[in-house]
Amino acid sequence: MKRTDAQPDLLAGEPDLAGMPLAARLRPRTLAEYVGQQHLVGEGKPLRKAVETGHLHSMILWGPPGVGKTTLAKLVASQIDARFETLSAVLAGVKEIREVVERARQALASGRRTVLFVDEVHRFNKAQQDAFLPHVEEGLLTFIGATTENPSFELNSALLSRARVYVLKPIPAEDLAGLLDRALADAVRGLAAERVVLAPEARDRLLLAADGDARRLLNLLEIAVDLVDADAQGNRPVSAATLDEVLRTGTRRFDKGGDVFYDQISALHKAVRGSSADAALYWLARMLDGGCDALYIARRVVRMASEDVGNADPRALDIAMAAWDVQERLGSPEGELAIAQAVVYMAVAPKSNAVYTAFNAAKKYVQDRGSEEVPLHIRNAPTKLLGELGHGADYHYAHDYPGAYVAGENYLPEGSRHVRFYEPTDRGLEQRIAEKIAHWRALDAASHWQRYPRGGR
Repeated sequence: MKRTDAQPDLLAGEPDLAGMPLAARLRPRTLAEYVGQQHLVGEGKPLRKAVETGHLHSMILWGPPGVGKTTLAKLVASQIDARFETLSAVLAGVKEIREVVERARQALASGRRTVLFVDEVHRFNKAQQDAFLPHVEEGLLTFIGATTENPSFELNSALLSRARVYVLKPIPAEDLAGLLDRALADAVRGLAAERVVLAPEARDRLLLAADGDARRLLNLLEIAVDLVDADAQGNRPVSAATLDEVLRTGTRRFDKGGDVFYDQISALHKAVRGSSADAALYWLARMLDGGCDALYIARRVVRMASEDVGNADPRALDIAMAAWDVQERLGSPEGELAIAQAVVYMAVAPKSNAVYTAFNAAKKYVQDRGSEEVPLHIRNAPTKLLGELGHGADYHYAHDYPGAYVAGENYLPEGSRHVRFYEPTDRGLEQRIAEKIAHWRALDAASHWQRYPRGGR
Protein backbone atom coordinates (compact mmCIF):
# COMPACT_ATOMS: atom_id res chain seq x y z
CA MET A 1 0.00 0.00 0.00
CA LYS A 2 1.33 3.45 -0.94
CA ARG A 3 0.71 6.36 1.40
CA THR A 4 -0.23 9.86 0.35
CA ASP A 5 0.92 13.24 1.63
CA ALA A 6 -2.36 13.45 3.56
CA GLN A 7 -1.11 10.87 6.07
CA PRO A 8 1.43 12.71 8.30
CA ASP A 9 2.06 10.01 10.89
CA LEU A 10 5.83 9.58 10.74
CA LEU A 11 6.15 10.95 14.27
CA ALA A 12 3.06 9.23 15.61
CA GLY A 13 3.60 7.74 19.02
CA GLU A 14 6.45 10.05 20.07
CA PRO A 15 6.31 9.94 23.90
CA ASP A 16 7.34 13.51 24.68
CA LEU A 17 7.35 15.88 21.72
CA ALA A 18 8.05 18.90 23.92
CA GLY A 19 11.19 17.33 25.32
CA MET A 20 12.72 16.68 21.91
CA PRO A 21 15.20 19.06 20.22
CA LEU A 22 13.62 21.46 17.77
CA ALA A 23 15.26 19.78 14.79
CA ALA A 24 13.75 16.42 15.79
CA ARG A 25 10.29 17.92 16.43
CA LEU A 26 10.23 19.53 13.00
CA ARG A 27 11.43 16.48 11.12
CA PRO A 28 9.21 16.24 8.03
CA ARG A 29 6.37 13.73 8.18
CA THR A 30 5.61 13.74 4.44
CA LEU A 31 7.40 14.56 1.21
CA ALA A 32 5.30 17.74 1.08
CA GLU A 33 7.04 18.95 4.25
CA TYR A 34 10.49 17.90 3.10
CA VAL A 35 12.86 20.84 2.61
CA GLY A 36 15.26 20.99 -0.33
CA GLN A 37 16.39 18.32 -2.83
CA GLN A 38 13.71 19.25 -5.34
CA HIS A 39 15.91 17.81 -8.08
CA LEU A 40 15.12 14.42 -6.51
CA VAL A 41 11.71 14.70 -4.83
CA GLY A 42 10.05 17.48 -6.82
CA GLU A 43 7.07 16.71 -9.03
CA GLY A 44 8.08 14.37 -11.83
CA LYS A 45 11.58 13.78 -10.48
CA PRO A 46 13.06 10.24 -10.40
CA LEU A 47 12.95 9.48 -6.70
CA ARG A 48 9.49 11.01 -6.33
CA LYS A 49 8.22 8.81 -9.17
CA ALA A 50 9.71 5.68 -7.60
CA VAL A 51 7.98 6.43 -4.29
CA GLU A 52 4.63 7.32 -5.85
CA THR A 53 4.55 4.14 -7.94
CA GLY A 54 5.76 1.99 -5.07
CA HIS A 55 8.68 0.72 -7.18
CA LEU A 56 11.35 1.50 -4.66
CA HIS A 57 14.91 0.44 -5.37
CA SER A 58 18.07 0.27 -3.28
CA MET A 59 19.95 3.55 -3.16
CA ILE A 60 22.88 5.50 -1.75
CA LEU A 61 22.13 9.01 -0.49
CA TRP A 62 25.32 11.04 -0.78
CA GLY A 63 25.59 14.56 0.59
CA PRO A 64 26.98 16.84 3.31
CA PRO A 65 25.63 16.79 6.89
CA GLY A 66 22.22 18.29 7.60
CA VAL A 67 20.70 18.05 4.12
CA GLY A 68 18.09 15.42 4.99
CA LYS A 69 19.56 12.01 4.17
CA THR A 70 18.14 10.16 7.18
CA THR A 71 14.84 12.03 6.97
CA LEU A 72 14.45 11.18 3.30
CA ALA A 73 15.10 7.50 3.98
CA LYS A 74 12.40 7.45 6.68
CA LEU A 75 9.95 9.31 4.47
CA VAL A 76 10.54 6.91 1.61
CA ALA A 77 9.81 3.93 3.86
CA SER A 78 6.72 5.62 5.29
CA GLN A 79 5.34 6.55 1.88
CA ILE A 80 5.33 2.91 0.71
CA ASP A 81 4.16 1.60 4.13
CA ALA A 82 7.39 -0.36 4.63
CA ARG A 83 9.04 -1.37 7.88
CA PHE A 84 12.06 0.78 8.67
CA GLU A 85 15.11 -0.94 10.11
CA THR A 86 18.37 0.83 10.92
CA LEU A 87 21.89 -0.50 11.32
CA SER A 88 25.12 1.18 12.32
CA ALA A 89 27.91 0.54 9.83
CA VAL A 90 30.34 0.93 12.73
CA LEU A 91 28.69 -1.22 15.38
CA ALA A 92 26.60 -3.83 13.57
CA GLY A 93 28.08 -7.24 12.90
CA VAL A 94 26.95 -10.26 10.90
CA LYS A 95 24.73 -11.38 13.82
CA GLU A 96 22.74 -8.12 13.79
CA ILE A 97 22.37 -8.26 10.02
CA ARG A 98 21.02 -11.82 10.20
CA GLU A 99 18.48 -10.72 12.80
CA VAL A 100 17.31 -7.91 10.53
CA VAL A 101 17.05 -10.36 7.62
CA GLU A 102 14.95 -12.75 9.68
CA ARG A 103 12.53 -9.98 10.75
CA ALA A 104 12.29 -8.85 7.14
CA ARG A 105 11.48 -12.40 6.03
CA GLN A 106 8.69 -12.66 8.60
CA ALA A 107 7.30 -9.27 7.58
CA LEU A 108 7.35 -10.17 3.89
CA ALA A 109 5.41 -13.35 4.67
CA SER A 110 2.63 -11.10 5.96
CA GLY A 111 2.84 -8.85 2.92
CA ARG A 112 4.96 -5.96 4.20
CA ARG A 113 8.28 -4.82 2.78
CA THR A 114 11.36 -3.78 4.78
CA VAL A 115 13.67 -0.84 4.19
CA LEU A 116 17.11 -1.28 5.75
CA PHE A 117 18.82 2.04 6.41
CA VAL A 118 22.58 2.13 7.05
CA ASP A 119 24.07 5.44 8.10
CA GLU A 120 27.75 6.10 7.37
CA VAL A 121 27.58 3.25 4.90
CA HIS A 122 31.13 3.99 3.74
CA ARG A 123 32.26 2.29 6.95
CA PHE A 124 30.63 -1.02 6.05
CA ASN A 125 33.28 -3.74 5.92
CA LYS A 126 33.37 -6.69 3.51
CA ALA A 127 31.88 -9.16 6.00
CA GLN A 128 28.91 -6.87 6.60
CA GLN A 129 28.32 -6.39 2.89
CA ASP A 130 28.60 -10.11 2.16
CA ALA A 131 26.00 -10.79 4.87
CA PHE A 132 23.22 -8.60 3.46
CA LEU A 133 23.91 -8.23 -0.29
CA PRO A 134 22.31 -11.59 -1.28
CA HIS A 135 19.09 -10.55 0.46
CA VAL A 136 19.10 -7.23 -1.38
CA GLU A 137 19.53 -9.12 -4.66
CA GLU A 138 16.55 -11.40 -3.98
CA GLY A 139 14.35 -8.44 -3.03
CA LEU A 140 13.92 -9.32 0.62
CA LEU A 141 15.37 -5.96 1.66
CA THR A 142 15.38 -2.53 0.07
CA PHE A 143 18.71 -1.05 1.04
CA ILE A 144 19.24 2.69 1.64
CA GLY A 145 22.70 3.88 2.64
CA ALA A 146 23.69 7.39 3.67
CA THR A 147 27.17 8.81 3.38
CA THR A 148 29.06 12.10 3.37
CA GLU A 149 31.92 10.46 1.46
CA ASN A 150 32.23 9.91 -2.28
CA PRO A 151 30.70 6.43 -2.86
CA SER A 152 32.94 5.73 -5.83
CA PHE A 153 35.96 5.99 -3.52
CA GLU A 154 34.55 4.47 -0.35
CA LEU A 155 32.20 1.64 -1.45
CA ASN A 156 33.09 -1.49 -3.33
CA SER A 157 31.74 -2.24 -6.78
CA ALA A 158 29.42 -5.03 -5.61
CA LEU A 159 27.47 -2.62 -3.42
CA LEU A 160 27.49 0.20 -5.96
CA SER A 161 26.18 -2.08 -8.71
CA ARG A 162 23.09 -2.90 -6.64
CA ALA A 163 22.16 0.64 -5.61
CA ARG A 164 21.43 3.88 -7.41
CA VAL A 165 23.40 6.89 -6.13
CA TYR A 166 21.46 10.08 -5.43
CA VAL A 167 23.42 13.27 -4.74
CA LEU A 168 21.89 15.53 -2.09
CA LYS A 169 22.87 19.19 -2.21
CA PRO A 170 23.12 21.92 0.46
CA ILE A 171 19.65 23.33 1.08
CA PRO A 172 19.05 26.68 -0.70
CA ALA A 173 18.63 29.76 1.49
CA GLU A 174 15.05 30.31 0.33
CA ASP A 175 14.08 26.80 1.44
CA LEU A 176 15.82 27.33 4.78
CA ALA A 177 13.89 30.59 5.16
CA GLY A 178 10.64 28.68 4.75
CA LEU A 179 11.72 26.16 7.37
CA LEU A 180 12.65 29.00 9.73
CA ASP A 181 9.21 30.58 9.30
CA ARG A 182 7.57 27.23 9.97
CA ALA A 183 9.62 26.77 13.15
CA LEU A 184 8.57 30.19 14.45
CA ALA A 185 4.88 29.77 13.53
CA ASP A 186 4.18 26.16 14.55
CA ALA A 187 2.51 26.10 17.98
CA VAL A 188 2.79 22.33 18.46
CA ARG A 189 6.13 21.30 17.01
CA GLY A 190 7.83 24.67 16.73
CA LEU A 191 8.45 27.80 18.82
CA ALA A 192 5.20 29.75 18.43
CA ALA A 193 4.40 29.22 22.09
CA GLU A 194 7.72 30.85 22.99
CA ARG A 195 6.63 34.04 21.17
CA VAL A 196 10.03 34.43 19.57
CA VAL A 197 10.67 37.75 17.81
CA LEU A 198 13.61 37.38 15.41
CA ALA A 199 15.23 40.67 14.39
CA PRO A 200 15.77 41.03 10.60
CA GLU A 201 19.56 41.23 11.04
CA ALA A 202 19.49 38.14 13.25
CA ARG A 203 17.42 36.30 10.64
CA ASP A 204 19.91 37.11 7.89
CA ARG A 205 22.86 36.00 10.01
CA LEU A 206 21.11 32.81 11.00
CA LEU A 207 20.38 31.82 7.40
CA LEU A 208 23.96 32.61 6.41
CA ALA A 209 25.41 30.66 9.34
CA ALA A 210 23.25 27.62 8.54
CA ASP A 211 25.22 27.29 5.30
CA GLY A 212 22.76 24.93 3.64
CA ASP A 213 22.32 22.74 6.74
CA ALA A 214 18.73 22.51 8.07
CA ARG A 215 19.73 20.80 11.30
CA ARG A 216 22.32 23.50 12.01
CA LEU A 217 19.74 26.21 11.33
CA LEU A 218 17.28 24.82 13.87
CA ASN A 219 19.95 24.04 16.46
CA LEU A 220 21.33 27.59 16.29
CA LEU A 221 17.84 29.04 16.54
CA GLU A 222 17.05 26.91 19.58
CA ILE A 223 20.30 27.90 21.32
CA ALA A 224 19.66 31.58 20.61
CA VAL A 225 16.14 31.39 22.04
CA ASP A 226 17.46 29.72 25.19
CA LEU A 227 19.85 32.65 25.72
CA VAL A 228 17.14 35.33 25.94
CA ASP A 229 14.47 36.02 28.54
CA ALA A 230 10.94 37.17 27.90
CA ASP A 231 10.34 40.93 27.90
CA ALA A 232 7.47 42.79 29.58
CA GLN A 233 5.08 41.80 26.77
CA GLY A 234 6.01 38.12 27.04
CA ASN A 235 8.03 38.08 23.84
CA ARG A 236 11.52 36.60 23.51
CA PRO A 237 13.49 38.96 21.25
CA VAL A 238 16.46 37.43 19.44
CA SER A 239 18.80 40.17 18.26
CA ALA A 240 21.85 40.19 16.00
CA ALA A 241 23.99 40.48 19.14
CA THR A 242 22.43 37.27 20.47
CA LEU A 243 23.28 35.49 17.21
CA ASP A 244 26.85 36.80 17.41
CA GLU A 245 27.13 35.20 20.84
CA VAL A 246 25.95 31.87 19.44
CA LEU A 247 28.14 32.11 16.35
CA ARG A 248 31.49 32.70 17.99
CA THR A 249 32.73 29.43 16.49
CA GLY A 250 33.08 28.84 12.75
CA THR A 251 30.02 29.40 10.60
CA ARG A 252 30.89 27.44 7.48
CA ARG A 253 30.54 23.80 6.61
CA PHE A 254 33.92 22.09 6.53
CA ASP A 255 33.98 18.35 7.12
CA LYS A 256 37.63 17.76 7.91
CA GLY A 257 38.78 14.75 5.92
CA GLY A 258 35.53 14.51 3.93
CA ASP A 259 34.50 15.47 0.43
CA VAL A 260 34.00 19.17 1.16
CA PHE A 261 37.53 19.25 2.57
CA TYR A 262 39.06 17.79 -0.58
CA ASP A 263 36.82 19.79 -2.88
CA GLN A 264 38.01 23.04 -1.31
CA ILE A 265 41.71 22.20 -1.31
CA SER A 266 41.26 21.11 -4.91
CA ALA A 267 39.65 24.47 -5.69
CA LEU A 268 42.56 26.31 -4.05
CA HIS A 269 45.12 24.28 -6.00
CA LYS A 270 43.31 24.81 -9.31
CA ALA A 271 42.95 28.56 -8.66
CA VAL A 272 46.72 28.84 -8.13
CA ARG A 273 47.36 26.73 -11.22
CA GLY A 274 44.96 28.92 -13.21
CA SER A 275 46.74 32.13 -12.09
CA SER A 276 43.69 33.53 -10.27
CA ALA A 277 44.99 35.26 -7.17
CA ASP A 278 41.51 36.37 -6.11
CA ALA A 279 40.04 32.87 -6.33
CA ALA A 280 43.05 31.42 -4.52
CA LEU A 281 42.61 33.90 -1.67
CA TYR A 282 38.88 33.14 -1.52
CA TRP A 283 39.39 29.40 -1.11
CA LEU A 284 42.21 29.94 1.36
CA ALA A 285 39.92 32.14 3.46
CA ARG A 286 37.08 29.62 3.17
CA MET A 287 39.23 26.78 4.43
CA LEU A 288 40.66 28.78 7.32
CA ASP A 289 37.19 30.09 8.20
CA GLY A 290 35.92 26.51 8.31
CA GLY A 291 38.61 25.42 10.75
CA CYS A 292 41.17 23.80 8.45
CA ASP A 293 44.62 23.35 9.97
CA ALA A 294 46.81 26.10 8.47
CA LEU A 295 49.81 23.77 8.53
CA TYR A 296 47.97 21.36 6.24
CA ILE A 297 47.39 24.20 3.78
CA ALA A 298 51.05 25.21 4.07
CA ARG A 299 52.14 21.68 3.12
CA ARG A 300 49.83 21.70 0.12
CA VAL A 301 51.17 25.10 -0.96
CA VAL A 302 54.67 23.57 -1.05
CA ARG A 303 53.30 20.90 -3.36
CA MET A 304 51.81 23.60 -5.62
CA ALA A 305 55.17 25.34 -5.81
CA SER A 306 56.86 22.23 -7.19
CA GLU A 307 54.01 20.83 -9.26
CA ASP A 308 52.67 23.95 -10.98
CA VAL A 309 55.37 26.63 -10.80
CA GLY A 310 58.47 24.47 -10.80
CA ASN A 311 61.57 25.80 -12.50
CA ALA A 312 59.64 28.59 -14.19
CA ASP A 313 60.23 30.40 -10.87
CA PRO A 314 62.21 28.34 -8.34
CA ARG A 315 61.75 31.12 -5.77
CA ALA A 316 58.16 29.93 -5.31
CA LEU A 317 59.39 26.86 -3.44
CA ASP A 318 61.50 29.02 -1.11
CA ILE A 319 58.54 31.30 -0.42
CA ALA A 320 56.24 28.33 0.23
CA MET A 321 58.74 26.79 2.66
CA ALA A 322 59.18 30.15 4.40
CA ALA A 323 55.39 30.46 4.83
CA TRP A 324 55.25 26.98 6.34
CA ASP A 325 58.08 27.93 8.71
CA VAL A 326 56.31 31.15 9.77
CA GLN A 327 53.11 29.24 10.51
CA GLU A 328 55.01 26.71 12.62
CA ARG A 329 56.95 29.40 14.50
CA LEU A 330 54.30 32.07 15.01
CA GLY A 331 50.97 30.34 14.50
CA SER A 332 47.89 32.32 13.52
CA PRO A 333 47.17 34.98 12.38
CA GLU A 334 50.78 35.85 11.40
CA GLY A 335 51.36 32.48 9.78
CA GLU A 336 48.13 32.67 7.82
CA LEU A 337 49.22 35.97 6.31
CA ALA A 338 52.50 34.40 5.22
CA ILE A 339 50.57 31.53 3.60
CA ALA A 340 48.37 34.06 1.82
CA GLN A 341 51.50 35.81 0.54
CA ALA A 342 52.83 32.51 -0.80
CA VAL A 343 49.51 31.63 -2.42
CA VAL A 344 49.30 34.99 -4.20
CA TYR A 345 52.94 34.77 -5.32
CA MET A 346 52.38 31.37 -6.87
CA ALA A 347 49.11 32.40 -8.48
CA VAL A 348 50.82 35.22 -10.37
CA ALA A 349 54.11 33.39 -11.01
CA PRO A 350 54.93 31.85 -14.41
CA LYS A 351 53.72 28.26 -14.53
CA SER A 352 55.47 25.05 -15.48
CA ASN A 353 54.65 21.44 -14.75
CA ALA A 354 57.64 20.24 -16.77
CA VAL A 355 59.46 18.78 -13.77
CA TYR A 356 56.25 17.16 -12.47
CA THR A 357 55.60 15.62 -15.88
CA ALA A 358 59.23 14.54 -16.33
CA PHE A 359 59.41 12.93 -12.90
CA ASN A 360 56.20 10.94 -13.49
CA ALA A 361 57.50 9.85 -16.89
CA ALA A 362 60.82 8.76 -15.38
CA LYS A 363 59.05 6.73 -12.68
CA LYS A 364 56.89 4.98 -15.24
CA TYR A 365 59.89 4.32 -17.49
CA VAL A 366 61.78 2.71 -14.62
CA GLN A 367 58.77 0.61 -13.59
CA ASP A 368 58.27 -0.64 -17.15
CA ARG A 369 61.89 -1.73 -17.72
CA GLY A 370 64.22 -4.15 -16.08
CA SER A 371 67.13 -3.20 -13.84
CA GLU A 372 69.58 -1.78 -16.36
CA GLU A 373 73.20 -1.72 -15.32
CA VAL A 374 75.08 1.44 -14.40
CA PRO A 375 77.62 2.18 -17.17
CA LEU A 376 81.13 1.22 -16.12
CA HIS A 377 82.64 4.68 -16.63
CA ILE A 378 80.34 6.30 -14.02
CA ARG A 379 80.43 3.48 -11.47
CA ASN A 380 82.03 4.01 -8.09
CA ALA A 381 85.57 2.63 -7.70
CA PRO A 382 86.49 2.76 -4.00
CA THR A 383 88.83 -0.27 -4.17
CA LYS A 384 91.69 -1.40 -6.40
CA LEU A 385 89.74 -4.50 -7.47
CA LEU A 386 86.81 -2.43 -8.71
CA GLY A 387 89.21 -0.18 -10.60
CA GLU A 388 90.76 -3.24 -12.26
CA LEU A 389 87.24 -4.34 -13.24
CA GLY A 390 86.79 -1.08 -15.12
CA HIS A 391 84.74 0.90 -12.64
CA GLY A 392 85.23 4.62 -13.37
CA ALA A 393 87.56 3.94 -16.31
CA ASP A 394 87.72 6.66 -18.94
CA TYR A 395 85.45 8.93 -16.90
CA HIS A 396 85.67 12.58 -18.01
CA TYR A 397 85.51 15.11 -15.18
CA ALA A 398 83.09 17.78 -16.37
CA HIS A 399 84.87 20.66 -14.62
CA ASP A 400 87.94 20.04 -16.77
CA TYR A 401 86.02 20.99 -19.92
CA PRO A 402 84.81 24.33 -21.30
CA GLY A 403 81.53 25.34 -19.73
CA ALA A 404 81.83 22.33 -17.40
CA TYR A 405 80.21 20.22 -20.12
CA VAL A 406 81.57 17.08 -21.78
CA ALA A 407 80.03 17.06 -25.25
CA GLY A 408 78.93 13.59 -26.34
CA GLU A 409 79.18 12.06 -22.87
CA ASN A 410 76.41 9.71 -21.73
CA TYR A 411 75.19 9.11 -18.16
CA LEU A 412 72.30 6.72 -18.83
CA PRO A 413 72.29 2.92 -19.17
CA GLU A 414 73.29 1.82 -22.66
CA GLY A 415 69.75 0.82 -23.61
CA SER A 416 68.28 4.12 -22.51
CA ARG A 417 70.84 6.65 -23.71
CA HIS A 418 68.40 8.51 -25.99
CA VAL A 419 65.49 8.81 -23.56
CA ARG A 420 64.32 12.32 -22.64
CA PHE A 421 62.04 13.25 -19.76
CA TYR A 422 62.50 16.94 -18.98
CA GLU A 423 61.28 19.38 -21.62
CA PRO A 424 61.33 22.94 -20.20
CA THR A 425 58.58 25.37 -21.13
CA ASP A 426 59.09 28.81 -22.64
CA ARG A 427 57.85 30.52 -19.46
CA GLY A 428 59.86 32.27 -16.76
CA LEU A 429 63.30 30.94 -15.92
CA GLU A 430 62.58 27.75 -17.86
CA GLN A 431 62.93 29.72 -21.07
CA ARG A 432 66.62 30.21 -20.21
CA ILE A 433 66.91 26.58 -19.12
CA ALA A 434 65.46 25.44 -22.44
CA GLU A 435 68.01 27.53 -24.32
CA LYS A 436 70.84 26.00 -22.29
CA ILE A 437 69.63 22.43 -22.88
CA ALA A 438 69.28 23.15 -26.61
CA HIS A 439 72.88 24.42 -26.64
CA TRP A 440 74.13 21.27 -24.92
CA ARG A 441 72.25 19.06 -27.35
CA ALA A 442 73.80 20.95 -30.26
CA LEU A 443 77.24 20.33 -28.76
CA ASP A 444 76.44 16.63 -28.45
CA ALA A 445 75.31 16.47 -32.06
CA ALA A 446 78.49 18.20 -33.25
CA SER A 447 80.79 16.01 -31.15
CA HIS A 448 82.94 13.59 -33.17
CA TRP A 449 82.72 10.90 -30.51
CA GLN A 450 80.04 9.19 -28.46
CA ARG A 451 80.40 7.11 -25.33
CA TYR A 452 78.77 4.09 -27.00
CA PRO A 453 80.43 2.23 -28.54
CA ARG A 454 83.30 2.61 -26.10
CA GLY A 455 86.29 4.52 -27.34
CA GLY A 456 88.46 7.60 -26.80
CA ARG A 457 88.10 11.09 -28.14
